[in-house]
Amino acid sequence: MRKIKKIASFLSALMLTTCCISNTQTIYAADTNQDDWLHCEGNKIYDSNNNEVWLTGANWFGFNCGENVLHGAWYDIESILTEIANRGIGLLRIPISSELMYSWMAGTPNAVSSVTAANDPPYYVCNPDFYDAATKKTKSSMDIFDIIMGYCKELGIKVMIDVHSPDSNNSGHVYPLWYGLSTSTAGEITTDKWMDTIVWLADKYKNDDTILAFDLENEPHGKRGYSETVPTDMAKWDNSTDENNWKYASQMCAAKVLEANPNLLIMIEGVEQYPKTELGYTYETPDIWGASAKQSPWYGAWWGANLRGVKDYPIDLGQLNSQIVYSPHDYGPTVSSQEWFNKDFTSQTLLDDYWYDTWAYINDQNIAPLLIGEWGGFMDGGDTQKWMTLLRDYIVDNHINHTFWCLNPNSGDTGGLLGYDWSTWDEAKYELLKPALWQSGEKFIGLDHQIPLGSNGMSLNEYYNNK
Repeated sequence: MRKIKKIASFLSALMLTTCCISNTQTIYAADTNQDDWLHCEGNKIYDSNNNEVWLTGANWFGFNCGENVLHGAWYDIESILTEIANRGIGLLRIPISSELMYSWMAGTPNAVSSVTAANDPPYYVCNPDFYDAATKKTKSSMDIFDIIMGYCKELGIKVMIDVHSPDSNNSGHVYPLWYGLSTSTAGEITTDKWMDTIVWLADKYKNDDTILAFDLENEPHGKRGYSETVPTDMAKWDNSTDENNWKYASQMCAAKVLEANPNLLIMIEGVEQYPKTELGYTYETPDIWGASAKQSPWYGAWWGANLRGVKDYPIDLGQLNSQIVYSPHDYGPTVSSQEWFNKDFTSQTLLDDYWYDTWAYINDQNIAPLLIGEWGGFMDGGDTQKWMTLLRDYIVDNHINHTFWCLNPNSGDTGGLLGYDWSTWDEAKYELLKPALWQSGEKFIGLDHQIPLGSNGMSLNEYYNNK
């Protein structure tokens, strides 16, 4: 079972005929308060004052793609972010590639494309902070990333970095592992290179709590197959030290990242398949041709969503388990039809057939917090919309952290919260999401103790002082 995000190509002709207006504001310097770091106890996440927080937001992709920058950067990014904050999206999950981070670490940032910067003919009015007056060129991908982090800071938005793919590729998420892929600018992404780039970015931002979390790898996946030979290109979760053991790799990477900054939250996704260990099956067990899901030696799931292995082999970092959050993804039938949708499904049938044993038990049994890193779909008036509503309600009822997929209109199998003009919102979809955004009364609650979330929000200090 798999999920494929078909990312639409850019509308270059539209870009050439569109102008935008910047509302330039001062970019905050590096945060000196350092009071927004988070930690976990049981299945909850807390701030530095031991007040419970709820991480709610959305995804915005582009730094993982060939453009090496947020998609939509031909419009004014600051204005888009301002509206995002005003609508209560307090956490942005920003996908990025290992290849791009390697270029930053090496001091030779890969070039951006599809960016409109002030004084770039014929636009002149968009993203003036992205323009380098000395060279009369658009700034580097790393400089633009830093500027965007500054915008997020001043708007009260926090960021989670998602290592989405080894290479800069609009379909890079299809590759199943975090290593072993050759790239055009970084050579082969090895396990060490994957870890080193994450540690480098964590260290770069260790004195700025705008970036609160790292999702170490997007959707590790792969199937066991039917042959006796165990595949090596399948992400697995067991107690081995094999390179393709995602549990081992993520635990090793988390330890290195937390050595650079012990205050970060570390999001760890699952895998695609997990053996029915209660029946004695292991990763040595081939699948059975023609077997039903009940007969198969394997439990299936969405890519990166199978966290059944946590019950057998939990991440163990000792005291640093206080920084670990498990992060499944979940999708509806328009992404791919699944057996749990082949009925008049309800939240209870979804729990019984899939959610509970795949990931929800982690929250229910107080093992660790969950953050559903991706969930979303089209407002089809049918089963996908029904599934989104049921999952939304489950998220709200259980106060599960989440980031909706996605803001981008060019996500082919889900659509986005934004239209192709990057200013019009899908109001029906936003209204579906809105109850799952952290709010009190008429105001949204941000994750910054000092800075309110946009113009319609409040800071953590304001919320807890009032409460």
